[in-house]
Amino acid sequence: MAMAWIWTGMVAAAVACGLLNGTIGAVGSAAMEGAAAAVELCLSMAGIMCLWNGVMSIMKASGLMDGLSRLFRPVLSRLLPRACADPETLAALSGNVSANLLGLGNAATPLGIQAARRMAAGCGGRASDELCTLVVLNTASIQLLPTTVAGVRAALGARSAFDILPAVWLASVLSVTAGLLAARIFSRLWRR
Repeated sequence: MAMAWIWTGMVAAAVACGLLNGTIGAVGSAAMEGAAAAVELCLSMAGIMCLWNGVMSIMKASGLMDGLSRLFRPVLSRLLPRACADPETLAALSGNVSANLLGLGNAATPLGIQAARRMAAGCGGRASDELCTLVVLNTASIQLLPTTVAGVRAALGARSAFDILPAVWLASVLSVTAGLLAARIFSRLWRR
């Protein structure tokens, strides 16, 4: 609801500035051009998102997701030991990490929400340290293939949409490391 008010306020401010400066025609033109560009970008990205969401569905149906779950179990059980004790939560966590590795934030979000709901069930209305760690892992995820960003780059005419891989790998590893360290430090400070 807050975002609706923020967007409404921004539109109202733009219209008011356009009226005061006598450039309301330019404001209207910019709004129409922006809306057209947004629709064009969404349509060009739809194919890429469908492809990778289909890949995730195939991974789940073929049992590859279960294999990834076993592969991620040592790391996830060290980071989230209580959550990994529940097989359904572990499956959702593994799917979330897998989708984030492929750069599919849209596919990762429902799995992250499912894992967070299961983890929050025993918290009594307060976020546990593990739940906060999950939020950090989901927000600052390591991406091996930044498919969404590459899709945006391809839609906007980049010659090589994946030439950003080394920068993405470095940035994502650093962000996850910094996030996990901050979560660990804050959880210890909070206990005191």
